[in-house]
This record gives sequence, C-alpha cells and structure tokens, in this order.
Amino acid sequence: MEETPEAEDVMAHAVWSGALTFGLVALPVQMFSATENHTIRFNQLQRGTSDRVRNKRVNERTGEEVPLTEIVKGYDMGDDYVVVEPGELEEIAPGRSKSLEISGFVDLDTIDPIYFDKTYYLGPKSKEYAKVYALLHEALSRSNRAGIATFVMRNREYLVAVKAEGDILTLHTLHWADEIRDPRTEIGTLPEHAKVADRELATAVQLVEALSVDWDPETYHDTYQEKVLELVQAKRAGATVEKSEPAPRSTNVIDLMGALQASIDKAKTGGGKAKEEAELRPPVRLKDAAEKRRTRQAAGKETKKSAAAELEGLSKTELYQRATDAGIPGRSSMSREELLKALAAHAAEPSGGGRRKKRAS
Repeated sequence: MEETPEAEDVMAHAVWSGALTFGLVALPVQMFSATENHTIRFNQLQRGTSDRVRNKRVNERTGEEVPLTEIVKGYDMGDDYVVVEPGELEEIAPGRSKSLEISGFVDLDTIDPIYFDKTYYLGPKSKEYAKVYALLHEALSRSNRAGIATFVMRNREYLVAVKAEGDILTLHTLHWADEIRDPRTEIGTLPEHAKVADRELATAVQLVEALSVDWDPETYHDTYQEKVLELVQAKRAGATVEKSEPAPRSTNVIDLMGALQASIDKAKTGGGKAKEEAELRPPVRLKDAAEKRRTRQAAGKETKKSAAAELEGLSKTELYQRATDAGIPGRSSMSREELLKALAAHAAEPSGGGRRKKRAS
C-alpha cells in the first residue's frame, strides 16, 4: 500500500532496507535512525555585516584558488604523496548490500561498550513478516545474545550487532577492532600500582552509595544548548546573560579525606529529597522515549524545513562543494536535484571514518 503525503510527513525515512538473514531464515527489514543531533549551528558572517563568509580551496604554496575539477586526493606516505583520482576510489567502492547476513550470535555481555557506535531501529518491511520479526526478537531476548553481521551502506562497510531492546530489534554499528585505541599508549598519566588506604577506600565507597540513584535519562539534558539559545534570544532583545560559574578546583591529595567526608555529609543532607523523587518516578520505557521523540519531531518540523530551504537556495556549484566536503560518491555526474537528495540523505548515515593527518586545503 502506498503511503499518503500525510503519512510520509509523520513516518521516519528508512536509511536502508534489505533482508536480514540468519541460517535459512530471511526477514525483510527497514532501518531507521534511532537518535538525532540537536547541535546548534551558526553561519559565519563578517563582523559588522550580514554577509556570509564562504570557504575557498586554496593552493597552500601559491595562494591561488583551485577549481574542483583540478582537485585530487593524496595519501601522505611521509616523504611523498600517493595521488588517487576520485574516480579510482568510486571504482573500488563496495556496492550497496541488499542483505544483512548474521554470521553468528554472541553473548551481549562479552561486547565491550567501547565498541558501540550508533544505534538504529529495525522494523519489518511489512506486517506479513511480523511473526518472523517477533520470533527473532524473542529468541535474542531470552538468550541475551546479539547477531553479528557486516553490510555495506553508502559505499562503506559496517560491522553491526543486532539485538532485542524493549519490544523491538535494534542494530548497533560497531567500531572495528583496529579503531580502538590502547589507553596505556594514549594516556601517560595512568597509575601503575597506586596504593589506596583502606579508610580512604571505605569512605569513597560510602560516598558512591550515598550518591546512588536510579538511571533516568529524562533527568539529564543539554544545558549548554539551552544557554546558547538563551544567549541568542537575549542578544536579539538587547539583554545580557549571566556567565557560567568557574569550574571546580581539583582536589588536593592532602585534602582527599576531608573532601570525601564533606561530600558524604552534603549528600546526606541534600540528596534525600532527590532520591525520594527518583523512587516515585516510573522507569523510562522505550515506547515512552519514542513517543517523546515523535513530539519533538513535530515541534522541530519547521526547523528541518528551514534547513531544506537553505539547500534549495544554493546554486549547483555550492551544492557540489558541499557534496565534495561530505565525500558523496558520484557527485560529478549528478544534477542539481540529485545533489539536493544526496545531501539530505547524507545527514542520516552513520558517522565514522578514521583520523588522518590534516593538510592545508
């Protein structure tokens, strides 16, 4: 059944669709972004004007602007660059996966949280596959296991884990093993064999217990984002905003016991009410979070339309430059309409990419 324009306006856009397979069983699914970014973005203006500032690609040696058609990629080998043409990368890029084949099921507790990257919701492609979907969900839930698979989306290969969460299946993109940094080589100040006095340890444990609360994600929110919006509104009205409080001072090792005990005393006097309120709050369910997300989506619809309108106002050259910055393949042969669609779709794909040495551009 085709969706009406009204339904499309409400339902989320699937970022990938295909068949999830395990053994000889195939389940057609659609994948949807489970999270959204509320980062506030600013345009760069020249001070004293409303003129936008645009970035230009400049040759670092001559200072002259370089046309997009003359730009190639160079891999830094230390003493020289290996030059790679954009077309060469597109030729070896993997094709889009039409299936998500689970190669095995692992105990969820064995996956270190550091490997988890981004979360997606999986839904059956149509209601006729509800039984197979429910079967896999229940099997994963009871066994406390996750299905491990690899698949390709937008010319990039992903390692993923499929697991049951609440009453739905979720897909988590995972970092590859060689993307995880060794903390011992990254952090030179880690203690080797630091001795902790029994009295200090007992007091620290007592403080942890005194500050223990039930996990409720709705309790936490992005206060910096709120302050940025307050600043924008205040400046528009010609008012001022209070400055943030300075960061707390580091605890001196000599004062450690005193700081621990003072913290416990403060928690005992000021934390009782907060704990009582936490006990009265019902636990946050996935359905409740989804409902609140839909409410936020309705409220933010105008903002998304503004972003789309901004893209619509750009010329094809400007759209091509944005597509180049985003690394969208096949952009050189795209029409203006195709560039618009590709840039809109790019925002929904998983973030990633390894860190490379940056050069002037």
